[in-house]
Amino acid sequence: MKILLVYPHYPDTFWSFRHAMKFIGRKASFPPLGLLTVAAMLPAAWDKKLVDMNVAPLSDDDLEWADYVFISAMTIQQASVMEILSRCRQIGAKTVAGGPLFTSAPDDFPEVDHLVLGEAELTLPPFIDDLQAGTARHIYVNPQRADLCTTPLPLWELIDVGKYAAMNIQYSRGCPFDCEFCDITSLFGRISRTKEATQFLAELESLRVQGWCGSIFVVDDNFIGDRAKLKKTVLPMLITWMEEHDYPFYFYTEASINLADDNQLMDLMVRAGFKEVFIGIETPNEESLTESGKVQNRHRDLLDSVRRIQQAGLQVHGGFIIGFDSDPPSIFDMQINFIEESGIVTAMVGLLTALRGTRLYQRLNREGRLLGDPTGNNTAIALNFTPNMDSGTLINGYQMVLNTIYSPKYFYRRTLRFFKVYNPLYSGKFHYKHGYMAAFLKSILYLGILGKERYYYWMLLSWTAFNKPKLFPLAITYAVYGFHFRKITEEISEHAS
Repeated sequence: MKILLVYPHYPDTFWSFRHAMKFIGRKASFPPLGLLTVAAMLPAAWDKKLVDMNVAPLSDDDLEWADYVFISAMTIQQASVMEILSRCRQIGAKTVAGGPLFTSAPDDFPEVDHLVLGEAELTLPPFIDDLQAGTARHIYVNPQRADLCTTPLPLWELIDVGKYAAMNIQYSRGCPFDCEFCDITSLFGRISRTKEATQFLAELESLRVQGWCGSIFVVDDNFIGDRAKLKKTVLPMLITWMEEHDYPFYFYTEASINLADDNQLMDLMVRAGFKEVFIGIETPNEESLTESGKVQNRHRDLLDSVRRIQQAGLQVHGGFIIGFDSDPPSIFDMQINFIEESGIVTAMVGLLTALRGTRLYQRLNREGRLLGDPTGNNTAIALNFTPNMDSGTLINGYQMVLNTIYSPKYFYRRTLRFFKVYNPLYSGKFHYKHGYMAAFLKSILYLGILGKERYYYWMLLSWTAFNKPKLFPLAITYAVYGFHFRKITEEISEHAS
């Protein structure tokens, strides 16, 4: 059996970092972890080839070679998915599809030959058995939750790791919280299911053997869902492993704001090599937090929580949402002021989107307010529901927030504010990566000489060099990030006009 695994194109968003990739000579931020893991679940005797359309084009020769084309995608990749399915139909290639896009709306894809939905550890084995017996059905579902101890090591050999800015691995699935706008609990449940520490370390070793050195994104939607296990076994074992191998990696992940309440956990994470954490702040407006069921963010000083995490040695990246029913007219200024005061350099601000499978989608459907299917791109000016606020006011205010926080003046001032409180823990020797020097030189040319941010660029670099030279590489990184975010903001404004 010849299996072609295809990862569809990911459109330009804040998350794509496409404009930043040009500085470091990489094609994409992360490899398709889901498909690499699915590939490891297929019979070893089968031939496997992976095409990540974010790295290389999908050719007709690739499709004609395959007995089956496996596709996994998120909602935001739907346009690319439809193109792939059309090409497969034209040449008669059989298709197998799974992942969040297909799991949330299987009826939208009748042209797919076989839908393997939910968690692949449960639905892929019976499909393979039936396929080999010649009795494969159209759809495979299983409402149970998988035991992650059965998840195999991803087949990293199917990709060229040098094409990516970072690698990614998974430790857990599920989140104990149930925010109205989030589809994670419908996909993975509210109980945090984890891999064993030895399994987690084996995945790291497989990446090290593959030649990877640098950043690794732990893709869990809430890494700290089982804090007791992390503190007792996983992080202590990870610290030992990282020390033994002279810290070949550094990690970033996603967590809830209550991380700020656990000094021991933050200390262990930093000692284990974690440097960054993405946190869903969403909004400084208490009424909107109540409306959305964001209980973990309520009744706390969010600015103080962010500051404690930063002072513990972790860079905080923040997710923010505009468009809640409870948002007051002042929400735009509230968001700008919070982002600036918090020193959250990487602030992902998006319009509220009603995703399928969420309580928000169900509520708006009951209220007759849904306008269409979600695109999955919360930075696009494409509301799929009727907001409480006037649509024009909401969109104009959203654009004003982006244009403000990613203007050079605000962005670089926020970076300096963060640098003044951030003191990272030194972990192991410096590992030079291919592309570092080229990125520095390109930043000088495109940001320091030709860019509209050149005054602020040199101000940041000079301040950092004299006051916190250890942060100089991070200053370059953030400058490149700022360029990417500003370009995406400009594209959003162009498409809206």
